Amino acid sequence: MSDILAQLLALGPKLSAHVLLSAAALALGITVALPLAVWANRSPRIARIALGFASLVQTIPALALLALFFPVLLSLRAVFGEGLPTLGFLPALLALALYAVLPILRNAVTARAEMDPGVIEAADGVGMTGWQKLRLVEAPLAAPYVMAGIRTAAVWTIGAATLATTIGQPSLGDPIFAGLQTQNWALVLAGCIAAAGLALVADFLLALIERGLARRSRGSLWLGLGLIALGLGAALWPAQQRSAGDRVVIGAKSFSEQYILARLIGGRLEAAGYKVAFRDGLGSAVVHEALTSGAIDISVDYTGTLWTNQLGREDQVARDTMLATITDWEQRRSGTRVLGRLGFENAYAFAMRADRAKALGMVTLDDLARASPQLTIGGDVEFFDRPEWIAARGAYGFRFRQQRNFTTTFLYNALQAGEADVISAYSSDGRIAADKLVVIEDTRHVLPNYDAILMVAPRRAGDEHLLAALRPLLGAIDVARMREANFSVDRDRDKLTPAQAARRLDAAIR
Repeated sequence: MSDILAQLLALGPKLSAHVLLSAAALALGITVALPLAVWANRSPRIARIALGFASLVQTIPALALLALFFPVLLSLRAVFGEGLPTLGFLPALLALALYAVLPILRNAVTARAEMDPGVIEAADGVGMTGWQKLRLVEAPLAAPYVMAGIRTAAVWTIGAATLATTIGQPSLGDPIFAGLQTQNWALVLAGCIAAAGLALVADFLLALIERGLARRSRGSLWLGLGLIALGLGAALWPAQQRSAGDRVVIGAKSFSEQYILARLIGGRLEAAGYKVAFRDGLGSAVVHEALTSGAIDISVDYTGTLWTNQLGREDQVARDTMLATITDWEQRRSGTRVLGRLGFENAYAFAMRADRAKALGMVTLDDLARASPQLTIGGDVEFFDRPEWIAARGAYGFRFRQQRNFTTTFLYNALQAGEADVISAYSSDGRIAADKLVVIEDTRHVLPNYDAILMVAPRRAGDEHLLAALRPLLGAIDVARMREANFSVDRDRDKLTPAQAARRLDAAIR
């Protein structure tokens, strides 16, 4: 309980970012929904179209909707210029606002449809104009029902906003995703409790306004509005504090190694006098776009990932040739600087429990291919859509009985529990040795090398003081030390936080 309380007390900046995002999305949703409801109430055809579209949006999973705005905004950049952000607040705002529209729109349309026809006829009878009828009759009668829709939209928006982490927007999803990846359940619970508490508080304050409108009680109405304004003001204060000064933003993908390396880099930069911030839980494509566009300043990526995902290459070349080609491509394409290798490789590898591999006679991936129709393979959430899997499947002819996706947190647990026979492991993961796993040999050398490399965004590429602080990390981290650091975060007992593991790793390589 004390761990959860400590985590809750540290969530101030994430909470303020979550409040501001949710409030902005709800406000935009109201701005869209209410005029649309008025139009829909004047035209049955518009009502069908508007409600149908809003209902369709609700069928799209929130995570998918958030992700879809990334390519949409990326394509719009050609029209509006490089200043249009493709990650972070803007796509999260647009996606969540769309999610908020349906309950508000539906309640507003229903309220007007259920209104006593006699009241409307009386308004017409006294000669009210359309605007007067809307302002003096329809709006006051519909207000309590509209507020009920806004309450529903607020709760939905606050819950869905936790997913904004995946596109680089700080939120209460940060502790939830980080806790899931590192199996820090106190962190997960803290994030969930904070998000649920925020939803309950928002619903209570909006209920005060709803009660004030229904009962014509100015006290409840102004109390609710005043408390909401006070909450938004409190949320704006830490946001202004964060924006003060020039912060170096360090991005990280959604697994333990990335969290550790981000904190290691952050520690070095803080020692050099920089203020730092972290954007965790980003996908491979998202983190690269965030870096090249300047949404983040520094990231650690892997040569094989960039080779296949960004350069679209399928050929295998020497390690140095691959790095030189990537370095030149990044410089020419966006001005992003590849500073160099950190010293270890984190390659995809196919791993099995030692007893299972021995029983089936698994040594090479050709052996695995022959037995694959009787086996289940587990991969991380993006593995089966990656070029590496497609290339390996084509080269070896894999035909697995079943493919199952797991988050990296539960991938190794699935193997130990027998939920998968083989998994897409990572060669620098400490659990390979700790769980006594066997890595199946890639004899055809289909999988590229995955040297960890340090990358700096174009706007920071000329900052020699920053580069000087980072250069001592190049070539300093061997795979044994990285595995030890990873396992110190991933193990079940005596776990370290990524920040603690980063400090230990930093001390070991100095």
